[in-house]
Amino acid sequence: MTPRGDSYLEVAVLLGGSTFRIYRIHVRPELLLLAFLGACGGAPPRPTGPGTVDDPPSSAELAGEELYVPTYGKPELEQALASERTAVASAEAALAGLADTGSDDQVRVATADLAVRRRYVAALEACRDGGRACPPRLDEPSWAYDPDPDTPGATAPPIDAPLAFDLAGWRAIASELFGRACACRTIACVDSMTVAIDVLEARPAPDVDGDEAAAQSVTRARECLFRLRGRAR
Repeated sequence: MTPRGDSYLEVAVLLGGSTFRIYRIHVRPELLLLAFLGACGGAPPRPTGPGTVDDPPSSAELAGEELYVPTYGKPELEQALASERTAVASAEAALAGLADTGSDDQVRVATADLAVRRRYVAALEACRDGGRACPPRLDEPSWAYDPDPDTPGATAPPIDAPLAFDLAGWRAIASELFGRACACRTIACVDSMTVAIDVLEARPAPDVDGDEAAAQSVTRARECLFRLRGRAR
């Protein structure tokens, strides 16, 4: 294979015996140069930039994660962060006061609650800095659910959405569970929300339970609870 001129290759093809046929192939000059360098053992520079192998994937791409985009803006997020940091400082002071006067159980619960709130603050910071771990809501909704451990399904979780388990109803329930789970600031909330999701997730019919939108909301709710508990899923 011999380069000829600026944009042609002549290729000799063996047809049989000692008979050859010469083919002239038009090639773009830059490709001709790359082919010639490759034949000589040279290596062209590797392409770089978006969409190439040298462009490192983002952490979200590595995890295959579809990031949740909240409806609130940065000012609301910054305000929530300031409020939560104040709450963390108050919780730290309260825990210090319990060191001498509180019972072991009080210290245990206060320590766990403080850890959850700190992780909530860390999630807000991750949301602000990189759009990750954003909770759907920034308020702290009231939540009181203490089911019997032996029969957790006997008491319906106190959610606002109607307990209807058709497609629209299950989507509304799953969306609320996502919002409430990510809004937890106490270990009691994390524990009881986990039970609430388990109880409600078993209710939809199989054809409804397989809905992608609802399944994504439930998955995100569980991810929030794992994160607030300090565990990687």
